[in-house]
Amino acid sequence: MPLHLGPFVRWRSGLVLTWICLFSSGFTFTGGEHAATVTHPLPAAFSDLLPHFLVEPDDVYIVKNKPVTLTCRSTPATQIYFKCNGEWVHQDQHLIERDVDPATGLPVMQVKIDISRQQVEKIFGLEDYWCQCVAWSTTGTQKSQKAFVRIAYLRKNFEEEPLGKEVALDQEVLLRCHPPEGVPPAEVEWQRNEELIDPKTDPNFFITVDHNLIIKQARLADTGNYTCVAKNIVARRKSSSATVIVYVDGGWSEWSKWSPCGSDCTMWRSRECTQPSPSTGGKECQGLDLQSLNCTSEQCPQTASGAEDVALYVGIVAVALCLTLLLIVLVLVYRRKKEGLDADVADSSILTTGFQPMGIKPTKPENSHLLTIQPDLTTTTTSYQGTLRSRHEVTGKFSVSNGPLLEPLPNGSHTLHNGKLPSDPNDFMNRLSSQTYFKTLPRDNVNTSYGTFNFLGGRLTLPNTGISLLIPPEAIPRGKIYEIYLTIQKKEDMRLPLAGCQTLLSPLVSCGPPGVMLTRPVILSMDHCSDACLENWAIRLKKQSYEGSWEDVLQLGEEVVSEPYYCQLEAETCRVFTEQLGRFALVGESLSMAAAKRLKLLLFAPAYCSTLEYNIRVYCMDDTQDLLKEVMQMERQLGGRLIDEPHVLLFKDSYHNLRLSIHDMPQAHWRSKLLAGYQEIPFYHIWSGSQRTLHCTFTLERQSLSTCDLTCTLCVWQVEGEGQSIALDFNISKDIRPLDSDFLLMDNCTPALAGPSAFQIPYLIRQKICSSLDTPCPNGADWRLLAQRLKLDRHMSFFASKASPTSVILDLWETQHFHSGNLNQLAAVMAEIGKQEAMIFLVSDGEC
Repeated sequence: MPLHLGPFVRWRSGLVLTWICLFSSGFTFTGGEHAATVTHPLPAAFSDLLPHFLVEPDDVYIVKNKPVTLTCRSTPATQIYFKCNGEWVHQDQHLIERDVDPATGLPVMQVKIDISRQQVEKIFGLEDYWCQCVAWSTTGTQKSQKAFVRIAYLRKNFEEEPLGKEVALDQEVLLRCHPPEGVPPAEVEWQRNEELIDPKTDPNFFITVDHNLIIKQARLADTGNYTCVAKNIVARRKSSSATVIVYVDGGWSEWSKWSPCGSDCTMWRSRECTQPSPSTGGKECQGLDLQSLNCTSEQCPQTASGAEDVALYVGIVAVALCLTLLLIVLVLVYRRKKEGLDADVADSSILTTGFQPMGIKPTKPENSHLLTIQPDLTTTTTSYQGTLRSRHEVTGKFSVSNGPLLEPLPNGSHTLHNGKLPSDPNDFMNRLSSQTYFKTLPRDNVNTSYGTFNFLGGRLTLPNTGISLLIPPEAIPRGKIYEIYLTIQKKEDMRLPLAGCQTLLSPLVSCGPPGVMLTRPVILSMDHCSDACLENWAIRLKKQSYEGSWEDVLQLGEEVVSEPYYCQLEAETCRVFTEQLGRFALVGESLSMAAAKRLKLLLFAPAYCSTLEYNIRVYCMDDTQDLLKEVMQMERQLGGRLIDEPHVLLFKDSYHNLRLSIHDMPQAHWRSKLLAGYQEIPFYHIWSGSQRTLHCTFTLERQSLSTCDLTCTLCVWQVEGEGQSIALDFNISKDIRPLDSDFLLMDNCTPALAGPSAFQIPYLIRQKICSSLDTPCPNGADWRLLAQRLKLDRHMSFFASKASPTSVILDLWETQHFHSGNLNQLAAVMAEIGKQEAMIFLVSDGEC
């Protein structure tokens, strides 16, 4: 960029060549678009000085959308300007101030520029945004230090939160805290019962360099709720509180002195559990608090006469004889009852042998060891109360109508049914709803599935909703048994706050209970209604906290593999990997007017009409299966039937309303009672997604009751957008097309499955595949090739972050192919990789 100083200064390769120049009344220093005019010439004594900086720009952070200002001040300087990321900043963006140092008479120049968030975001991810100040004098140039401009943020979720503990008095306590990721890095402080902990004033506390809190010696006063607080210039975040209880085990005091010898020739002494007294759940003292001792003859007073001694001895003998007779009777009764008990135990042992009923001996498949794994009977039998029966049992000996929750399958597999519980069928939901966090859970069993699971895993499904929860094997720690539920939350029961262009893209789904420990992610599947074009959307996964607020836990396309959440967005389904159960929803924010939601158009009319009026109801709702099921059930109660196949319409974020009209009716037989040319649904009623069953009703009138044939055209379109034209031609009284709800709601899968029966791939085969593919191969014939063949290579970094990448890939395959899974297709993929385990899949159904 050439710069000129009259006819005397020229630039070549960034160097200044200076000729003698006379400063008579000042000069003008120009540089194309960058110019600064010096009104005072340099004194001759300082004409050969290079500029030096009085103020250099410092690193700054942009908070939210506020621009930042960089300042540079130099002397002696004839010109000064900024360069950011290698490009000169336009002179119009400089705020220049000129002054003269009164002590030296040298010119001083100060320049300021503003940097906006948009400027930094343009190169965000490529390199850090930096600016540098360049100052001129007649002798040469000087460059300031680089100042880096960064966008400040602080994520909401702590990477590690403190956990509650119960500790003994004087014991050391360690509370861990890893603050959320942030720029600049967050500072951490600790609170006890909402009050700041200051280690300077209380040396019993110590905060480590990695932000953990240590209580050196727990005191009773240290009992309380501890919170880790992270803050930077953007925000302040609080972790969930960890309750620390300091308990004190009781301790004895010294024994008291012996009491005087009493008339019964006994003396006593006592002690109390007060050194210290047990508190806050501490153990009581162990041992006796009262002790007796026979007195010696000298201490015991002789008060009984000789005749009285004889009577005493006779009484003692009589009591001894009575006790002997009583003991004999008890022994005889015990022996008789034991004989009967042995017989009962012998009979009941039949029921515990392999869960097989008496007289039934199941045949063992030849290859059963390849297809199933023997259940851990020590964990399942201790957690379930109810009747166990074999699936092969066909007699009436075991009740089938009541559907026990846990049924043994051949070779030890288990099926978990959503049947009635042994006691009250609503007992499970009532117990959950009684807890504070679950006050808003629906109490109906139609929209809820639940069951009991152990380390073998399982699956919960809400039929005809597209919602399921896969619990992979080993997700639940061995030795643990969880009662897990899956439910859908109606949107009108719970308001999800939306702002701006945000829209609800999925149902509100709850799985829990929250807080259970999982050793690997479960997979929550639910429908969404976006057009799946991520370049037009910012889609976020929201989770409701214990306090009831909704927080962003994930943004699609910006997943961090170290966080407990991950998401795969398919054309119509969202798969959420989560290590924490809770209530979830998918919310989208349009980035352009090209963003579109899928709407489902459903047309209903009365199944039977005996009047001249005939109503056609047109539903315009989000394209998710749970809404389809809800409308189907509602119309069944209203006596309606589907009169045409469902249609899909893309509804864009263009702020235009949706219009509906009806045309081309035979005027001689039918007329519309609609006064206007069309009906209209406002844009925001549809875009928000909070109104579940939006619909319009067209009231038609036939000329006579004998008119039954109806032909018309129904048009549904968005103003300046996409539309659908639906041609109707049917007989309103004799329509026999199979379009009713039973035709669409074909998902009759079991709501809950536990153990190997919940998975397509047998447990032992799955283990062999994982052990074979988890180990990296030089030729790439490992889990990476499996992910590529299954078209899951977009998630390579997520799979690689897991202890067994293959098992996570197989979990995802299980969720995608539960209804249509073909093991032979998976076997073909394994054969392409070159693994012999694929041949195991080719076992015929007869051999299995």
